[in-house]
Amino acid sequence: MPSFATEVKNEIARLMYPEACDRTAEMAALLRMGGTVTFGPHHTFGVNFTTENAAVARKLLNLLKLEGAGVRTEISARRTRRLNKRNNYLVRIVPSPSVAGLLEHLGLMQDGSLNLGQEPKNLAILKKNCCRAAYLRGAFLGGGSVNRPEAHYHLEFVAPNYAFAHLLHRLMKHLDFPAGIAERRDIYVVYLKEGDAIVDFLGMIQADEAVERFEVARNVKEVREQVNRIVNCETANLQKAVDAAGRQLEDILVLEKYGVIDSLPEQLRETIDARRNHPDLTMSELADLLCVSKPGVNHRLRKLHALAEQYRVSQA
Repeated sequence: MPSFATEVKNEIARLMYPEACDRTAEMAALLRMGGTVTFGPHHTFGVNFTTENAAVARKLLNLLKLEGAGVRTEISARRTRRLNKRNNYLVRIVPSPSVAGLLEHLGLMQDGSLNLGQEPKNLAILKKNCCRAAYLRGAFLGGGSVNRPEAHYHLEFVAPNYAFAHLLHRLMKHLDFPAGIAERRDIYVVYLKEGDAIVDFLGMIQADEAVERFEVARNVKEVREQVNRIVNCETANLQKAVDAAGRQLEDILVLEKYGVIDSLPEQLRETIDARRNHPDLTMSELADLLCVSKPGVNHRLRKLHALAEQYRVSQA
């Protein structure tokens, strides 16, 4: 069964956008997240992009077809040696003189130098909110994950370097997402941990099916948690009632041991008989049985407890 993150990626990988700026922004982030620049003959550049998701590989090929300025691509797949035995898909942009133009267009190269971490300058790909959303969508496709909504809420990007993680974090903050950033061993993680923020993010990247599923699962989870709270509260109240009844029966046994029950006022004797005959009743149910108020029953039982304590102390 595919993970929830894979299902989200499969959904948004099917999307294609009419605006060239959105396609450019998405491809730029996708290649920054999962691409490696290679070198060919005559000082030419190429790019290798690796993913375990076939839909993401197809998405990159489609983007390159539309925005790749005639670069040549190759794709290959191989089975990994890990236990899950998933395929690894390699999309290769073959080194050629035209690749440098593509890298400049995507902000991965500036003034002839590679720029794989910092924010692209003099480009429109991060100027509009729609392009920022597309950029984050590409980053999620290349290195994002999100937990199933039935589990704890967590969405993250695993960035290849701090500079790129800082850029993603700043973009998230600019779009009013409560994102955090952390170092985890040799990688950097930008994350969301609030359910509402994750829903909003999935909506922004147009993962509408995932949003619907997330909302349904979250509602079920919240109802289950509410039921559990009620059950736990009722269980705690029941335990308190059982403990109180146990203490009251112990007081009665003390009074019975010293033969003082028959000399007690009638109201206290009635209360003793009711508690002995109905040890499982709550205080409210005991009050109803005796046709008195709950404070009235409490008052009687406190009197019995005080009297029993006198005998306990006298014999200590």
